[in-house]
Amino acid sequence: MAIWISRSITRIFNHSLQRACPLSLFHQRSSRPFSYFESTKGREQIECPHNYEKDNYHVEINLDENQVSKDLAVKMYRTMVTLQIMDSIFDEAKKQGRLSFYLTTVGEEVINIASAAALTPEDIVLPQYREPGVLLWRGFTLQEFANQLLGNKGDNGKGRQMPIHYGSNKLNYFTVSSTIATQLPQAVGVAYSLKMDKKEACVVTYFGDGTTSEGDFHAALNFAAVLEVPVIFLCRNNGWAISTPVAEQFRSDGIAIKGQGYGVRSIRVDGNDALAVYSAIRSARKMAIKEQRPILVEAMAYRVGDHASSDDSTKYRSMEEIEYRRRRSSVARFRKWIQKNGWWSDEDEFEFRGNIREQVLQAIQAAEEEEKPPLVDLFTDVYDQIPSNLQEQERYIRDAIKRRPKEYPSNIPL
Repeated sequence: MAIWISRSITRIFNHSLQRACPLSLFHQRSSRPFSYFESTKGREQIECPHNYEKDNYHVEINLDENQVSKDLAVKMYRTMVTLQIMDSIFDEAKKQGRLSFYLTTVGEEVINIASAAALTPEDIVLPQYREPGVLLWRGFTLQEFANQLLGNKGDNGKGRQMPIHYGSNKLNYFTVSSTIATQLPQAVGVAYSLKMDKKEACVVTYFGDGTTSEGDFHAALNFAAVLEVPVIFLCRNNGWAISTPVAEQFRSDGIAIKGQGYGVRSIRVDGNDALAVYSAIRSARKMAIKEQRPILVEAMAYRVGDHASSDDSTKYRSMEEIEYRRRRSSVARFRKWIQKNGWWSDEDEFEFRGNIREQVLQAIQAAEEEEKPPLVDLFTDVYDQIPSNLQEQERYIRDAIKRRPKEYPSNIPL
């Protein structure tokens, strides 16, 4: 069974900028493999950034807006805005040469925050690299983000990871790994441990559409289905695997259909709609834990920003396309909803954005002034007793520093 969850009624699938993925390959049977769940309550029309067809085989349901209270909705929006401002300032800091690398979530803030809001602190997250909003929602501070990006002694990873490779044992958030798709089979293993311990929790692992072209994606889905573990595979289908559009990656009807081959229940959700994402992940979590089964969720979105600070996306898509998507901000869409309910105002917006901007600037300045981790941390935290080959390497480095002290950074304690 596959499910489509959205809160808009028409024009969901119109998008002239993305080439079609032919669905005729999957229409050989008498019934369509997907049931599209749509809200009977209208909202402003949105356009899906992927040209997947919609037919008459759909079911209409009501997504109850009342399940998102004023306090929850305002917290979600404030966290989305914080993520936006954090991305903007840190990305600018990279362009100024103050950071060596950065990666934004522009266009996918709603998926980050709404999915995180639907989870509990006991649920374990294995991220890809475009989910800092999940960590932000869980309580990772702006100072902790800045410390990681600058690799100072306040960094949980002690400066041994690339920037944006966050992690927090306290917040049940596994450290980001650069290698694509490795977190998926790992997530299945973590979910199996929850199952054995009979925990009332699940695992959520995030990834992009490009990850589904990796073998680990298929191995993980099969592994999860066979072991019947409580894991949510949350795919951010943002239309691009760096410079490769989805039309050049696969000919299937998106990602959700891929779960069917492995016996994994699948949901497709409008990733631009915070309430739809919240409802989808909340339902997926309930099914995963209660029924002890894996769930695949495909959140449809569009990556507005470059893949990373090392990428220039205008080399493979037009500036007009980027600006077209930027003007259709899913965060602005959610703001309209909370303002319509009387929970937010223009004055709130102005004051909050100013305060967060000041906090982020203070955090990055403090992180720059902090000392780097000591030299010895290059060799600790792996072995209980440091082996002889690493001891030899440490002696070599220290001898090199003695010979050329001026070539060694002065802010790294020896």
